[in-house]
Amino acid sequence: MVPAQTIDEIISQLQAIVDDAIANNSRAGYFAALYLKVTTRVKEGIAAGEFQNGPRMEQLDVIFANRYIAAHGQWKNKQKASASWELAFNALDKPQILVLQHLMTGMNAHINLDLGVAVVELVNKLGQPLQDIHNDFNSINTILSALTYQVVSELNQISPLLSLAGLHSTNDSLFIQFEMGNARDGAWCFAEELSSKKGDEYTAYINQRDADMSKLGNSIIDTKGMLRFTVFIIHLFEMKNPARITRILNEYKKTYLKVSS
Repeated sequence: MVPAQTIDEIISQLQAIVDDAIANNSRAGYFAALYLKVTTRVKEGIAAGEFQNGPRMEQLDVIFANRYIAAHGQWKNKQKASASWELAFNALDKPQILVLQHLMTGMNAHINLDLGVAVVELVNKLGQPLQDIHNDFNSINTILSALTYQVVSELNQISPLLSLAGLHSTNDSLFIQFEMGNARDGAWCFAEELSSKKGDEYTAYINQRDADMSKLGNSIIDTKGMLRFTVFIIHLFEMKNPARITRILNEYKKTYLKVSS
């Protein structure tokens, strides 16, 4: 795909990925449907004046989303993507992995790696201090929090025993402790460090972050001990048809838009 220039083009390209995943019964539609939901809500937030600088937020959204769309295209064309995205896309061929785990490996690659890079690319492009965008960056967390309950409701429909994972909430398992808000906080810290790097040091720092996030992604998939057994039980009762699951996530987006209009 040609890199998008506007948030409307991003939404169109994300919808195309969702439609392709449904047509091919591919698990790639899970993360794309979730991302489409968030992006559409960000667009509404820009239109409603929820950000200090709406046009700048749109630029960030476009730079950020283009990284996922490019990684998806590389995977489809059997080209090499970043290590963290390679792990997430390779996991799509493993039917024993929960829908939640697929979503989490996608969020890991995109938030923990891509977001920090996108923020730095934007401020470098605009010639602005990184701190200028911090308030708008934090405003995204409010949007994510508002969507969380609705997304969990959809996941409970897809995976009726998913709440069993909460039995392990006292463990230090990365599978349980990984959370979108925390990931965004980490992404900001990564952006702060990255913004001070130049040249080869800049590239090396991104590559090291990518390697670290690939390890984190693997820990999300490769559960241990009793958590592995719990994941097995949850999976037994989870929906198995990728196209049906993606339709549920995508239908939720349409329902949300109808309610918010």
